[in-house]
Amino acid sequence: MEGCMELIVRAIDVGRGNTKFITDIRNGEPQCAMFPSQAHPAEAAYEHEGWGPGRKTVSIPVDGLVYEVGPDVHLATDIFNANVLQHDRYAETPEYLALVLGALHYMQLDAIDLLIVGLPVATFKLKRHVAALERRLTGDHELAKGRRIRVKRVKAIAQPAGALMYYGLMQNRVTQLRKERSLIVDPGRRTFDWIVTQGMQQIDKRSHSVPRGMHDVLHAIVDGISRNTGAHYREYELVDTALRTGKKLIVFQKDYNLTQHLALAKKVPEQAIAEMLHYVGDAGDIKNIILVGGGAFFYKPALKAAFPNHAIQELKDSIYANVKGFQYAGIELAKSLPGTKGQLTSAAAIIAAQPGGPVNE
Repeated sequence: MEGCMELIVRAIDVGRGNTKFITDIRNGEPQCAMFPSQAHPAEAAYEHEGWGPGRKTVSIPVDGLVYEVGPDVHLATDIFNANVLQHDRYAETPEYLALVLGALHYMQLDAIDLLIVGLPVATFKLKRHVAALERRLTGDHELAKGRRIRVKRVKAIAQPAGALMYYGLMQNRVTQLRKERSLIVDPGRRTFDWIVTQGMQQIDKRSHSVPRGMHDVLHAIVDGISRNTGAHYREYELVDTALRTGKKLIVFQKDYNLTQHLALAKKVPEQAIAEMLHYVGDAGDIKNIILVGGGAFFYKPALKAAFPNHAIQELKDSIYANVKGFQYAGIELAKSLPGTKGQLTSAAAIIAAQPGGPVNE
């Protein structure tokens, strides 16, 4: 690579609920997109037949099968295989690879110089698995419709670290953050993640994740609806939408009052934060508490109750905070790679400081 050329950097954050990724950079601003983290396996690629528009998905070949992924994947998946990424080693599954390759397909690129991906904190602590993932994603890959892409370098980091990057850059506080201790809390679909950092260095013994994410909140409510109606109710997404928007949930053609189930559902964030307190304590030594993630709206009251003496910083557009942070710091980190001319900036140092060794080539 020539030192003066602009390197292509992209970021992907495969969460248990949604796969977020960067599609483009316009006027210095990352453009984001996402689709559900569901991959429908089949023996042959989906082909639209009949009237009406085809579903918005692509078929990705992995290990002898094709996996349909994309915004309309809910039209393809069934209740038994829709959510298979619900364990700590999910990044080793073919479904995970299909989701990454699906995101790469939607980027419409032939090559990427540096790809940044995120992992839950508990998984990120398993350094052997991190290195294996970086190797797995590096190289040439077949995408949908015969397209291919070459990924030259890969770096995996803890998902909440992306939020720290994004917060520092958006608040123009990267230099200050390098001198402060921070707690980044990321309630996702399946896991409740947190990291404590001294400057840009993660403190492993105080950082972790537990499986108490929004899925558990929704399950408590769905289970209550099932008991009340005498049916096997499974509409997690409809409940999620009702919680986020305040709109009435319709069950069997009637308005359904969710408030009767909220007391139990609120125990989930309380339990997750209680576990975090074993690692974090009263946070008397922590300058910044930053809340991100798709479940931030539901977890914030319990987090504030746990840390009454702190201001909780909640990032705008928090569902994309991690992947945007990956992208910004990845762009800076790429400038310091072999064959380029540049210095490691404060933003890039956040990635470089992450345990796991140098950028994989």
